[in-house]
Amino acid sequence: MGDIIVLIPALNPLQSLLLLVEQLRSTTVRKILIINDGSDEKYASIFEELKQQPHCIVIEHERNMGKGRALKTGSEYIIKHGKKIEGLLIVGAHGQHTFEDVKLMLESAKLFSDGIVLGVRQFRTREIPVLSFLGNRAASMLFEVLFHHRLLDIQSGLRYIPKRELFWVHKVDGEQADFDINMLVQAIQRAVPIYEIPIGEARVRKNSIIHYDELIGAKEMVQQVWKTFLTSKSTKR
Repeated sequence: MGDIIVLIPALNPLQSLLLLVEQLRSTTVRKILIINDGSDEKYASIFEELKQQPHCIVIEHERNMGKGRALKTGSEYIIKHGKKIEGLLIVGAHGQHTFEDVKLMLESAKLFSDGIVLGVRQFRTREIPVLSFLGNRAASMLFEVLFHHRLLDIQSGLRYIPKRELFWVHKVDGEQADFDINMLVQAIQRAVPIYEIPIGEARVRKNSIIHYDELIGAKEMVQQVWKTFLTSKSTKR
């Protein structure tokens, strides 16, 4: 199997991002692509430090364009420059994915390299509000009813994508967190295998903009699934 590149969309990241990048040096990851999606000036020192790392590539948006657009920017870069890259692993910038979760996904990518791999979060934790837990379940159930495919965590931001799938992934509709759901719908329509790997507990960082990485609001999640369904129906006409 070829190399895997880690792609991190980042808007006002936590200092913990520096530690995660350092930890990744002990894995099989050879390159880390970080998209600075228009972060505030006070976070510039974090990105400057990342630029000094020989294994890091930092691409900057002049303004905040949304997580979906950041992922498309990263995907387009890999298509053009990642000749020896087998696939990419998307990781959050706000500490919601532990190093252990990342290592598990890297190992899983070797086993399930023919499709997309999702890290399924554990929502049964005191840190997650009941409404968020119920919202995640409701959105997954609605997704199954509308798209006839059962997935336990449709908003997980920790996911592996083979390079060959990037040629359609970077064209998926959605500039914000809606990109995550739209991507899964297109994968189902294209008959791309989707594998689910249990990871650690879902995490909420009260001092971060977690909604940039993973939409966990109950109402927003259900609304987005329904919106994606209506859009897919109108596209087929």
